[in-house]
Amino acid sequence: MTINRDTVSGTALLIAAAPAGKGSLIDATSVLPTLAAVPPSILTGTTAATVIELTDPADPQTVLTRIRAAAATPGPLSLYITGQLHLDHKQHLIHLALARTTPTTLRYTALPWHWLASELKLRRPGTTTVVIDVVAAPDAWQLLRTEGLALGHGIRVYGRITPPPPRRRITEPAYLKALATTWRSGNNPPLAQLHEQAAAQTGPDDALFLAVDHTAVPAPAASTVPVPNRPHQEPAPVPTAPPAISGNTEVAEEDPLPAIFATAHAGRHDEAASLTAIWEGWALRTYGAGSLQAIHWLEVRADLARLADDPARSCELWMAAANARLARQQPPDDPAVEGAVDRAHHQWQELRDPQRARELGPPLVSLRRHVPGRRSGAIEAVHRRLELLHTMPPVRARRAAS
Repeated sequence: MTINRDTVSGTALLIAAAPAGKGSLIDATSVLPTLAAVPPSILTGTTAATVIELTDPADPQTVLTRIRAAAATPGPLSLYITGQLHLDHKQHLIHLALARTTPTTLRYTALPWHWLASELKLRRPGTTTVVIDVVAAPDAWQLLRTEGLALGHGIRVYGRITPPPPRRRITEPAYLKALATTWRSGNNPPLAQLHEQAAAQTGPDDALFLAVDHTAVPAPAASTVPVPNRPHQEPAPVPTAPPAISGNTEVAEEDPLPAIFATAHAGRHDEAASLTAIWEGWALRTYGAGSLQAIHWLEVRADLARLADDPARSCELWMAAANARLARQQPPDDPAVEGAVDRAHHQWQELRDPQRARELGPPLVSLRRHVPGRRSGAIEAVHRRLELLHTMPPVRARRAAS
């Protein structure tokens, strides 16, 4: 794949996860300071770069949400994953352990590896690179030694899987540290060459090293196995401020809004709306339908509808946001409430469809009665336009709506 580094923006998602306490086999987060010192453009292979860190996440749905949002980006995607792998004995599936994972809660507190594979297989071949440095629990190690770790066609995979360390010892992500150290020194050789160097430096002798390029035949150590279908679960996206999880931290280094609105301004309105819907779904599941977080994403959708030249939809969404804020007992003179109603009113004025303007007029009047706003005569202006729309012939009504 040829990348025009001057125009393409890339995304790097860094996931460092391991169970807390006695269940930990690897000090996964110890590599993050070294990776954080690497220029983002090196991590993504592009001049413009977005870097997102997940440090000891506890919820598999949250991790899946971040992966899904990253996988939806059009540019090159690089995932750096360090942690430990376990085997679910009931379904015989590999899982990436998270902060709250225990042997008895694995199926509910760890990330199924096939979730990751299912998200990445939807991307254009040749645009995705996954670099892993993980340790396998004893049961997972036996399976991985014979079947490898699958991610599917079109994805470059480099990395290291090590067997479980001796009892009461915790290993380190030495492979990823070796890569990051080379990058920090100013050297940036091809990833295949850098992989060979790191593999020679880090060992151990019985480690399983993965080196699969989308143009190459998979090596036995990383042979492809069937990827089970993802369970039908709707996760939800990354928040503007990541959720606080007791004893853990999640760092979103980039606010998603600039990227979403840049997508909309570029004319890719469906893509911007899809990304926003993911984030809104996350807010709804995490904080509830009437939460400020959910209302925030409702207002984002309203503004995106404006940019898509859909004033009717924008008006509806701004009214819904205003009503949601009033339902939270925010006073009518709250700037956020007034702003939502003012924007709904403005979008209603922009409507060119007389029928839609007549339909949306009454709920706007109702809102204006509660939220008159700071400009005198606002509700009277709505009444006047409604009367005009109802009394004028269709052609003249269209002119009045303009």
